[in-house]
Amino acid sequence: MTILLAMDQFDNSTNGTTVSARRFAEQLRLRGHTVRVIGTGSPGPDKFVLPRKNIPLVSAVAEKQGIVFAQPVKEVIRSALQGVDVVHLYLPFPMEKAVAEEAEKMGIPRLAAYHLQAENITYFIGLGKSRLAARLLYRFFYRYFFRRFSHIHCPSQFIADELAYYGFRASFHVISNGISPDFTYQTPVPHEGFHILMTGRLAPEKRQDVLLKAVRLSKYRDSIHLWFAGGGPLRKKYGRMGKKLPNPPVFFRFGPNSELLERMARCDLYVHTSEVEIESLACMEGFAAGLVPLIANARTSATRYFALDSRSLFEAGNPQDLAEKIDWWIEHPQERAEAGRRYAGYAKQFSLARSVEKIETVYRQLLEEKHHAQKPEKPRNGNPASASSLLRRRFRCARRAGCGSGEKNSGC
Repeated sequence: MTILLAMDQFDNSTNGTTVSARRFAEQLRLRGHTVRVIGTGSPGPDKFVLPRKNIPLVSAVAEKQGIVFAQPVKEVIRSALQGVDVVHLYLPFPMEKAVAEEAEKMGIPRLAAYHLQAENITYFIGLGKSRLAARLLYRFFYRYFFRRFSHIHCPSQFIADELAYYGFRASFHVISNGISPDFTYQTPVPHEGFHILMTGRLAPEKRQDVLLKAVRLSKYRDSIHLWFAGGGPLRKKYGRMGKKLPNPPVFFRFGPNSELLERMARCDLYVHTSEVEIESLACMEGFAAGLVPLIANARTSATRYFALDSRSLFEAGNPQDLAEKIDWWIEHPQERAEAGRRYAGYAKQFSLARSVEKIETVYRQLLEEKHHAQKPEKPRNGNPASASSLLRRRFRCARRAGCGSGEKNSGC
């Protein structure tokens, strides 16, 4: 197949959506498919580059979250679509909408992916857990973009259920973003102190502040070291909060998987305080490497479903409860080691290879639906001749037999 992935920022691997798109592209190519990409960034093989789009006020806010928009240039879009079998669109932004519209005109099957929760926006603009604000945003996304699709890729059952709750009408294909094969169980490296890792954007809905407060409340705060992988608009604020701890946290940017795996081998626990998640590759990679996760039990987070028991959950937004859970894991190293191996085994069912196989199945389904839609229907009597051709045959037969208009002839 020739597949087009539409993704505004395919080059920037600082968010889970981009990471997922890049990994799917790589794996699909390894499986023999031609994968094209359309979006912003640097030129590359089978990549159709678009300029950045500036949306007044919105772009400035979005860039703080590491999001950019692509300018939908029709000539580039049409060129990218030539000879394409299936289009996979990752976000509900202007460029993806334009690609979907052009693909529809050209009769190319389309699959929309759902990677943007309304709560990602409500938290950033200060409306946090407002169900009304979230409902309005979900309805806007549906009317603006998703109503055009009969198939939607959902990275988790949680988001599929959310979309159904908010009135989306489509076939939901629940397929994990998939854990890279790089992330496997890491043999712990001896180190001093107790090290906690959290990976993700430093943004309001991720709630790293809860972890910083929890460490201050811990009985073992003098020995705890925090590692935050990622950047974001709250970097300076969390830096100031961290200075109040006996061991100020270390902030570092994403690098090669090998570097992150080395850090994971030197950590003892993975804490995920985020209250808004469609899936969370970051947490999945952590427990795939053998780190026991401690996850916020938030209603708007799919990540809570990865917890294998209550020891891996804490009350969302509650630093005291998180501190008590951290202390328990510090005091029970044997249980932590056993749970780490158990989580690493559990992660295998979310492999990237399995996810790519499933997405291939969806692509084939879209192509089959297109084929059946194009195939002409036979008349109910099973005769491929049309009604008009039957009348013409009867008229010719009557003329040969010398029938009058009111006469009957057994040969007609």
